[in-house]
Amino acid sequence: MPVYNFKKITVVPDAKGFIDIVLSKTQRKTPTVVHRGYSITRIRSFYMRKVKYTQQNWQEKLGTILEEFPRVDDIHPFYADLLNVLYDKDHYKLALGQLNLARNMIDKIAKDYIKMMKYGDGLYRCKSLKRAALGRMCTLMKRQQSSLAYLEQVRQHLARLPSIDPNTRTIIVCGYPNVGKSSFMNKVTRADVEVQPYAFTTKSLFVGHADYKYLRWQVIDTPGILDRPLEERNTIEMQSITALAHIRAVVLYIVDISEQCGYTIKQQAELFHSIKPLFTGKPLEVVVNKTDVVDLDSLNEDDRKLLKGMQNVVEMVDEDEMDDTDLSLNNLMRMSTLTETGVMDVKNRACDKLLASRVEAKLRAKGGEALTKLHVAMPANQSASRPAQLPANLEEARARRDAGEKRKTEKDLQEENGGAGVYSADFRKHYDLENDEWKYDIMPEIMDGHNVLDFVDPDIEAKLAELEAEEEALQAEAEAAGEMNMDDEEEELDEEEQELVKEIRSRKKTIVANHRRGKSTANNVAVAPRKFDTQKKSTTERMETHLTSLGIDPTLAVERARSVSRGRKRRRDTNNADEDMEMEGGEIQTRSKSRGAQSRVREPTPGDRSGLSTTAQVAKALKLQDKAQFKRNKMAKAGEGDRVIQTKMPKHMFSGKRGIGKTDRR
Repeated sequence: MPVYNFKKITVVPDAKGFIDIVLSKTQRKTPTVVHRGYSITRIRSFYMRKVKYTQQNWQEKLGTILEEFPRVDDIHPFYADLLNVLYDKDHYKLALGQLNLARNMIDKIAKDYIKMMKYGDGLYRCKSLKRAALGRMCTLMKRQQSSLAYLEQVRQHLARLPSIDPNTRTIIVCGYPNVGKSSFMNKVTRADVEVQPYAFTTKSLFVGHADYKYLRWQVIDTPGILDRPLEERNTIEMQSITALAHIRAVVLYIVDISEQCGYTIKQQAELFHSIKPLFTGKPLEVVVNKTDVVDLDSLNEDDRKLLKGMQNVVEMVDEDEMDDTDLSLNNLMRMSTLTETGVMDVKNRACDKLLASRVEAKLRAKGGEALTKLHVAMPANQSASRPAQLPANLEEARARRDAGEKRKTEKDLQEENGGAGVYSADFRKHYDLENDEWKYDIMPEIMDGHNVLDFVDPDIEAKLAELEAEEEALQAEAEAAGEMNMDDEEEELDEEEQELVKEIRSRKKTIVANHRRGKSTANNVAVAPRKFDTQKKSTTERMETHLTSLGIDPTLAVERARSVSRGRKRRRDTNNADEDMEMEGGEIQTRSKSRGAQSRVREPTPGDRSGLSTTAQVAKALKLQDKAQFKRNKMAKAGEGDRVIQTKMPKHMFSGKRGIGKTDRR
């Protein structure tokens, strides 16, 4: 299974599409109706919710992009170098870094504007702050257009890359262009790589899979490599170099001995020796191709020497041990991809060589290091006689067994002592103690290493009595000292102060008695008439003092109380008519009794501030009055007691055709 699946990376939209996606989602998922009459806290929360939701959308979208794209420092070195070759690692990191910076800046913008929105004083101010916040977010994302477009191109290219597992069993085919690498891959795998009679037909890595010994093998076809310095190699060649450098695999170097590829055997040998450092630590095979065109034995001496040099590298023969006279090429693998001669032999040999190499590496990693750390100790004198030593208890048990004595089990003891339900097994007889007499001792309760008797004091009663006597003596001394202090304090007071103290104490007793009386009757006591007010609690002087302390002008209230207490003098005509006679400006005016009675009721004047001491209290009272009346005005109610239903039969419920299941409303 491939380690990385780049095909699942989410599509990266351009800046305009990104903005449309986020703003449309905010419009759909958040409330859209707000009125000027709402409380300011509701208006603030309405617009703060929009800013927060937009910020969360940006955070989610950008976070998905940053998480799904591979991180160069965290992935396999093969993919890290491949990203560097194909897309320029610095440009790739810069694009992802700009998106990460944009995400953090969007969070900061949302935080700042939400903080300012908490102090918004109206709907227009909050709406302006919301528009500014969303506008700055969108402007910031518009500046990321180039990074988003670049990442979308990278995503599309990554999706087209083959799924290569760098850690599985792999065969890498390399060599000059047009030497038969793709033809070999088409023969041994189920892949279908394009084959053409010109160079650089393969421009990227291709992957195929083959089966050998019930195992799945990965075959990688690399683009052709030219013999030139590393700095001059193009992107196509660098893909092959990257695969050879980072993938643990068996390498098949294909040599075209017919030279139909356009490169001589000498050039192919020079390329082999130039990339030889990439073969270090990997199984290597040099394969001669197109033997159906040119036979290997018909080559001249110079070409055979070149092939022999490559064979010595495969066999890891030192230069000092090389024999220049021996030009036998029996160990070179030969094949023809046209006639399929030797193709399967090359595949089988490469697979066997890689399997042996992997097994050897595992043994070297696991067993080799462990054996160097272990020391096997051997006894010094192995010739000494060491007879078997049996414990005495075992010998006694064997003697009893030979004598026919049978050991009684708990089952036998149970049957002898009344059977199940009567016999209780004795577990203490197996206790291993220093003295067997201790087995059946009564075990006291133990806590924290102490016995129960450790917490018992035999003199506890005497100590308690002594402590109580000491406490009583201290209490008596305190009481005596208190009485003396009270007497001294009272003696220090003069007559006026003593009278005041008595009055305070009497007042306190009265308050306590009234409280207890009201508590016993649950304050369900009728108000006594004024004529029974013997203590003169309800007087105009007390009312005037109390209202003045509250900041209220008591003049009108005092005059009203005094006029009511004196009674009102009325003048009537001699005929006891139904009209009162009043003299105003020398003229006599009459008015009915009922009218006169009604005129005595004082109508409250608008803006009356009685009971309100400050301007702030007046403003607050008006605000509460408007707020209480707002709901009634909105529902078109005449007052608190209005229960009228204006429309008895709403048109939307009692018009039109009746559908199935809709008759319950009629």
